[in-house]
Amino acid sequence: MGFRPDHQVLAAILKSCAASSAIKLGKALHSDVVKEGHLTCHTVSKALLNMYAKCGALDDCQKLFGQIGSSDPVSWNIVLSGFSGSRMYDAELMRLFYAMHIGGKARPNSITVATVLPVCARLLDIDAGKSVHSYVIKSGLETETLVGNALASMYAKCGLVLDDAYAVFNSISHKDVVSWNAIIAGFAENKLMCDAFGLFRWMLKGPIEPNYATIVSILPVCASLGENVPYCFGREIHCYVQRRTELVADVSVYNALVSFYLRVGRMEEAESLFRSMISRDLVSWNAIIAGYASNGDWLKALDLFCELLSIEMIGPDSVTFVSILPACAFLQNLQVGKEMHGYILRHPHLREDTTVGNALVSFYGKCNRIEAAFQTFLMISWRDLISWNSMLDAFVESGYKIEFLGLLKWMLSEGIRLDTITILTIIHFCVTVSRVERVKETHSYSIKDGLLQGDIEPTIGNALLDAYAKCGNMEYALKIFQSLSEKRNLVTCNSMISGYVSHGSHDDAHKIFNGMSETDLTTWSLMVRVYAENDSPSEALNLFNELQARGMKPNEVTIMSFLPVCAQMASVHLVKQCHGYAIRAGFKDCRLKGALLDVYAKCGTIKSAYKLFHFSTHKDLVMFTAMVSGYAMHGMGEEALMVFSHMLELGVKPDHVIITAVLSACSHSGLVNEGLKIFYSIEKVYGFKPTMEQYACVVDLLARGGRLNDAYSFATGMPIEANANVWGTLLGACRTHHEVELGCLVADRLFEIEANNIGNYVVMSNLYAADARWDGVVEVRKLMRTRDLKKPAGCSWIEVERRKNIFVAGDSTHPQRSHIYNTLCTLDQQIKEPLHF
Repeated sequence: MGFRPDHQVLAAILKSCAASSAIKLGKALHSDVVKEGHLTCHTVSKALLNMYAKCGALDDCQKLFGQIGSSDPVSWNIVLSGFSGSRMYDAELMRLFYAMHIGGKARPNSITVATVLPVCARLLDIDAGKSVHSYVIKSGLETETLVGNALASMYAKCGLVLDDAYAVFNSISHKDVVSWNAIIAGFAENKLMCDAFGLFRWMLKGPIEPNYATIVSILPVCASLGENVPYCFGREIHCYVQRRTELVADVSVYNALVSFYLRVGRMEEAESLFRSMISRDLVSWNAIIAGYASNGDWLKALDLFCELLSIEMIGPDSVTFVSILPACAFLQNLQVGKEMHGYILRHPHLREDTTVGNALVSFYGKCNRIEAAFQTFLMISWRDLISWNSMLDAFVESGYKIEFLGLLKWMLSEGIRLDTITILTIIHFCVTVSRVERVKETHSYSIKDGLLQGDIEPTIGNALLDAYAKCGNMEYALKIFQSLSEKRNLVTCNSMISGYVSHGSHDDAHKIFNGMSETDLTTWSLMVRVYAENDSPSEALNLFNELQARGMKPNEVTIMSFLPVCAQMASVHLVKQCHGYAIRAGFKDCRLKGALLDVYAKCGTIKSAYKLFHFSTHKDLVMFTAMVSGYAMHGMGEEALMVFSHMLELGVKPDHVIITAVLSACSHSGLVNEGLKIFYSIEKVYGFKPTMEQYACVVDLLARGGRLNDAYSFATGMPIEANANVWGTLLGACRTHHEVELGCLVADRLFEIEANNIGNYVVMSNLYAADARWDGVVEVRKLMRTRDLKKPAGCSWIEVERRKNIFVAGDSTHPQRSHIYNTLCTLDQQIKEPLHF
C-alpha cells in the first residue's frame, strides 16, 4: 500500500519546491492535489500559491488565486509579493491591492502595505503612495515599525526625503536597523550626502548597531564627501567592520569596502582587500573590474576580466561586460572586444540583455567599426532609449551624416520620446555639419517638449549656446545666455567666453569674465588666450601667473593658450619653462608637443625644436607639420624635405597645411625643381586641388629663383583668380631683382585688389628708388598721401638675460643706446672694409 502524504507533508514539499525553483515537481504535486481534493485545504492552497509566486510562474499563480478565492490576507499577500518581484506586473499588483481594499473580505495588513509601497516607489507614483499612507493612518497601522520603514523608503525614493520621509522616520516609535537603513539610503539616493552621514553618526550614538546593509549604504556616502575626508572616514568604518565578526563574514560588506577604496583612488588597498577575501562572488569581481576601469587603468581591468574567465564556478554577467567593454574601446582592442562578443552570443541570457547590446554598440562605435555597431544595434531584441542614443552617437562621431539623419527619422517614427542625451547628440551633429538652421530646429523641439524648462542644470541650454557660437550666430548665443540668467553655471559663462574668443570679440569676453563670481581653469585658459590673441603678452603672462597663485594647475589647453605669448615675447626661457612643466605633469598630447616645437622654432632655437621632434615616440601629422614649418622658417629646405619624406615613408597622409609648409621651405631655400615637383603632385598623387596659398608659394618659389617671367605667367594662368597675396609676393620679387616694368604691371593688378595696404606702396616706391626712377617715387608717395596711408614704425625685440629689449625705428630711449649705436657703427665700418686674402 503506497504512502499518502497529508496536508502538512504536501505543504512542506511545496515549500521545498518554492525554495529550489522546482516548478515541474510543483506542478506535478498541484495535479495530485486536485485529484485528491486537497485544494480546499487552506494550508495546501497557500503553499501552492507560494510555490508559483516564488518560481516566477505569476500567470499560474494568478489563475490559481482566481480559482480558490480567499478571505485570508496571507493568500493575498503571497500573490502581491509574487507580483512585486516583476516590473511587468506592477499595474496588476496595484489593481489587486485596490480590489483587496475595496472588497472588504480580507483587510490589508502591515505585510500588505510593506509589499505595495516599494512598487509605488518603483513607479514614482507618489499619489498612490499617499493613498496607501492614508489607509495606514485610518487603519491604525502607522504605529508598526514595518509600515513606518516602508513609508520612509517610499517617500525617499520619490524624492520627498527632507520633509515626508524624515517626518515618517521621526514618528516611528520603535526604530530598528531597517528604519535607520531606509532613511540613510534615502538621503544618499537624493544626493544629500552630508545629511546621510550625519544620520549615520547619530545612529552610532544609539542602541541600534549598523548591519551589513548600513555599511553598504554608508561607504558610497563617505566616498562622495569633500577632499581628504572620505579616506579617513572609510578607514574608520573598515576598522569598525573588523571588530564585528558577523560583518567580517559578510561578502557584501567587503564588496562595498573594495568599491569604496577604488572610488577614492586607493587602488593598492582595494586589490589587497580583494585578494584577502575568503570568498568572492560575482559582485566582488564586478566591483574590482569596474573600479579599475573607472580609474582609467584599462589594462588592469582587462587582466582581471581574463582572471575571472579562468574561474569555473563564476561566469561574467551583464554588469561585467558593461564595465569591461569600455576598456576595450579605450584601448582600441578590437580583437578582444570581438572575442567578448562571441562569448555573449554563446550565452542566451547575455545575448538577450539590452544593456549588453548597448555596450557592444558603443564599443564598436568608439572603435570606428560603424557597420558592426549598426548590425549589433539591429540584433537587440528590446531596444531602449540608450540603444538609440548609442547608435546615434556612433554615427555622429564617425561623420555618418546621412545615416544619422535616417536613424533619427526612424527613431521618431517609432514614437520614442527624445531625452536630454538624444538632444545633446543632435546638437553635436548640428555643430559638425555647421548648420545653424538645424540648431534652431533642435532648439525649437527642446522648447516644445519642455526639455529646457525641466533642465535643472542648464545642460541643453549650454549646448545650444555653444552650438550657436560655433556655427557663427553670436546673436542667438547671447539670447540663450541672457535667457539662462537664473540657471547660469560655470559652463554657461565659459561657453560664452569661448564663443566671443573664437569670433575675436575680446572686449565682450572680458566683460563676461569680470562678471563671473566663480571661475575654473577653463575660464582662465580662455582669458589667457584672449590676451594672447589681442597682442597683450604682459597681461597674458600676469594672468597665467595669477591662475597658478590661486592653486590651479595648468593643463594641456592652458599651456597651448600661453605658448603664443612666448612667441610674441620671443622668450626661449618661457618656452623652456612650459616644456619642463609639461614633462613633469606627464602631458603626452601630440598637439601640445607640436605647439612647443613650433614656438621653439619661432623663438630661433631650431635645434631644441628638432630635439623635441626626434625624441617623440609618437609622431602624428601635427608634429610633422610643425617641424617642416620650423625648418621653412629658418630657410632649411633640405631638412624640411627630409622630414616630409620620412613622414610619407611612415604612411602618414599629408594635408594642405604641411604641403604649404614644404613649398614655403623650398621657396626660402631656392629648391625650385623640388618645390614644383611637390606642387604638381598635390592633385595627381594626393587627390585634392591646390589652395590659393599654395599657388602663392609657387609664385614666390619661381620669383626667388629669378624666374620672374615664369612666375608672372604662372600667376596669370592660374585656374582661379590670383589674390593680393600672390601679386604682393611677385611685387616683392620684382623689387629684389630690379624688374621695374614687370613690377608696374604687377602693381597695377595689386592696387586694383588691395588699394589700402601701405606695404604694397612702400615696396613699389623702393622699386622705383632702386632704379633711380624718382618721378615714380614721387607719384607713389603722392598716391599714399591722397589715400591717407601711413607706414607704422618698424619694431623688433630680443630677449637678453631673460629681459625683453624692444627697438622701434626712430626711437632712442633704450638705456644702453650709446653702447648699442657705437657697436652698430663699428660693425658698419667693418662690413665696408675690403677683404684681404
